[in-house]
Amino acid sequence: EVQLVESGGGLVQAGGSLRLSCAASGFTSDDYVIGWFRQAPGKEREGVSCISISSGSTYYADSVKGRFIISRGNAKNTAYLEMNSLNPEDTAIYYCAADAAPTVVDGMIPDWWAFWGQGTQVTVSS
Repeated sequence: EVQLVESGGGLVQAGGSLRLSCAASGFTSDDYVIGWFRQAPGKEREGVSCISISSGSTYYADSVKGRFIISRGNAKNTAYLEMNSLNPEDTAIYYCAADAAPTVVDGMIPDWWAFWGQGTQVTVSS
């Protein structure tokens, strides 16, 4: 059974930084992708960034390019999302997701991802 455990959300002032972590278990190989999504009140869930655990290749939404950095841990079962230059528009519940199909990277459509974490709140005050 695949499980995802997130940590690292919280409250930060505009311009600050936060780091989210997602630990995955249950995959039988490194051939899977971990992604971060977010959902603000009244808005649809949107893809933020993802990383291939096997290759390390990454994807970023335009809204976070140059501010967020996704990486994988040395143990390769953990992905980190370093969020810098945060602004109030980044306020949302952030969800970790994972899937073994590399095609899920295309457009980061939430419905295509099989496994989800419980979500962690990120609040950026102005």
